[in-house]
Order: sequence, then structure tokens, then C-alpha cells
Amino acid sequence: MQVISVNTPDLLSSFLDFNAIANKDNPNYIRPLDNEVEAVFNPSKNKLFKQGGAAKGWIIQKENGETIGRIAAFYYPNYKNKGTEYPVGCVGFFDCINDQVTANLLFDTAKSWLSENGMEAMDGPINFGDRDKWWGLMIDGFNRQPMYGMSFNPSYYQDLIVNYGFQNYYDQYYYRANIFEELPARFKERYEKFKSKPDYQAKHLSKSQLAKYAQDFVTIYNSAWAQHGEAKAITLEQIMKLFKTLEPIMDPRVIWFAYYKEEPIAMFINIPDVNQYFKHFNGKLDLLQKIHLMWMKWTGKNNQLTGLAFGVVPKYQALGIDSFLIYSCSLLLLKIKKYKEYEMGWAADWNPKMLNIYKSLGAKPSRHMVTFRYIFDTQAHPFERHPVMEYHTGG
Repeated sequence: MQVISVNTPDLLSSFLDFNAIANKDNPNYIRPLDNEVEAVFNPSKNKLFKQGGAAKGWIIQKENGETIGRIAAFYYPNYKNKGTEYPVGCVGFFDCINDQVTANLLFDTAKSWLSENGMEAMDGPINFGDRDKWWGLMIDGFNRQPMYGMSFNPSYYQDLIVNYGFQNYYDQYYYRANIFEELPARFKERYEKFKSKPDYQAKHLSKSQLAKYAQDFVTIYNSAWAQHGEAKAITLEQIMKLFKTLEPIMDPRVIWFAYYKEEPIAMFINIPDVNQYFKHFNGKLDLLQKIHLMWMKWTGKNNQLTGLAFGVVPKYQALGIDSFLIYSCSLLLLKIKKYKEYEMGWAADWNPKMLNIYKSLGAKPSRHMVTFRYIFDTQAHPFERHPVMEYHTGG
């Protein structure tokens, strides 16, 4: 058994393929797109490299060349968690046979590399990038197909990780709702309240004004998340790139913004769950797959929605704007009758307000993920769970 650094195209192929091998016994598994995983490790495509970050991947093979595990480690200066004053690296893309010795060797390899680069702890399994992809370990939800960007793994991974010494840093919860189920009465009441005030408006995106809505996204995001220690400002360039990437599958009728006197104050960003397309592609997205994707979109082969982002500018957070925005979107969804199920992006236990919003919709828990932390020297840094998010009261 040997640990091999991923530094050739053939080794990269083994790294990519092993995720599918590890999950082969679960019919709900959907392989991530290979080119998206590759882009994580490509300095020309991942902005974190330019910010002083670094990443490295390894596989473990038997003497006969059979791959039995993989892992990646990474760090970047802007990765931080509120309340953490020491440098923390990350591990991700962990896959392994059900063998603790093999898992320990993978984690030891990542730990050693991170230590050499000045890290004093490691969080994982997470992504070398934004939190909307491959973040956390699934511990419940194996009986459902994963949404786009969602981590998916065999159930025994939790034992491998905990037995190594990782501890639960925070829990992540997904919720799902039937779009045709009526929202609680208070949503309509708050909707009517704001609808009667001409200074407040809710609008869905128009593709002819992508730049305007991208700027509104930036304004809301940088205000709504700035209060939290983990947040980092985003730029119009980043969001325009995101919108252009999403444009082929974007449905503007499910991307909503709220305004006060034309000032953007809240957003509710959703897209069709593209995994319902990608599950047919086995990790590839070449010309043939793109043609197939457009055909499926044109023929209405996708009736599932997934949430990408939800945020309210702090001084409006206690007014009920969230209900106004959600109900506005719901009215249109009931009218067009294209989608049946909605699954929200994860909310962590350190964000109880977002969890309460999900519950207030009458949504039901659908998945449970965990982000773990392993501290290299617990004498120097005793383990503490992620602190609960603080909120502005509005006004």
C-alpha cells in the first residue's frame, strides 16, 4: 500500500474515478462533473490560489495498482471561522474503502502536509472554494439522490473520521418542501402587508438585465453576510461570471429580489436542480452531453428546485421581508406549475435564524451533514464547537 501524490493525468483520472467506485453500491449516487472537480485544483480557474492558497491531492493504491482511497488538503489565508484565532487548513474529496488503517494513512498524509505549511488544525471534509459545493460529510440522506454540488458518501465514513479523532464542529441541515402545499397563514399576511406599501417591491430576475441583478446580488450579499466572521466580500465580476455560468439552465422566474425605494434589501436565489440532468452524464459534460442537457431542459424533464442563496440586509431582517419575498415566489410557482419539490441549501446549527425560516415554511428535514475539526495539539488549542451566529435586530 502506497500513498501517491496526484501529479499526472493518469493519477488525476484515478482520483476522479474513485469517488464513483466508493459509492457504487448506492443507486442514488450521482457523479459530480469531472471538469468541475478538476477546476478546484487548477490555479488558472480557482481564485484561491491567487490569494495565497495551495492544494494537494493524493491517492492510495495497493501493490497491484488498485486505488483504495483518496484525499486532498488545502489552505488559504481567508479561510477562517469566527472565534478561531489559529491557522486552520482543510481536507476534502475524502474517499476510502472501509478500513481504518487506510483512512488513518490518508488523514496522516494530509495532516503532515498542512503542518509543514503552518496549519494547526484541519476542517473537513470540505471544498477548496465556496460552501455551496462539496461541504460536509453526509450522515443522513443516503436514500435520496444528491442535489447538485452536494457531498455524497458511504455511511461508514463517519466512523472512519471520528475514530481518527475528528470532532463535530457544526451540523448542517437540508430541508425540502412540496411546492403545492400551502404556506402557513402568516406568509400571506406579511405578503399583503408589504404589497400594500408602494415603497416595497418583489421582482424576479430578467435575463435582459443580468448586470443589474448581479449588482443587486452583490449589494445584498456583502451587507447580509458581512456581520459574520466567516464572510468575505464578493465582487460584481464574480457574480456576473456565476450568472453567465448558470444562464443555460437558469429559470428567471425562481430568482427573486426585494426592494425598498429601489434599494435592494433581500434575495431568494433558486435554480432547477441540475443533477437531474447530470445524473445521465457519468461525470462528463462534452458537446454531446450539452446537447442532451438542452433537450431535457426544453422538454421539461426537471421538476425539482434547489436553493442557492437567501439573504436579507440586516436592518430589514426583523420586518418580515423574508415572508414577503418567499410568498411572492410561491404565487408564481403555483401559477406556472412546472416544479413539484423544493430543497433548500444547507443551514448550519450556528445559524438558527435560517433554520427557523426553513421550519416556518413547513419544510421537512431531508439531509444531515457534518463539518468536522481535528486540532493537531489540543493542549495548545482546546476544541470548541462553532459559535452561534449573532444577528442585528433590524430597525
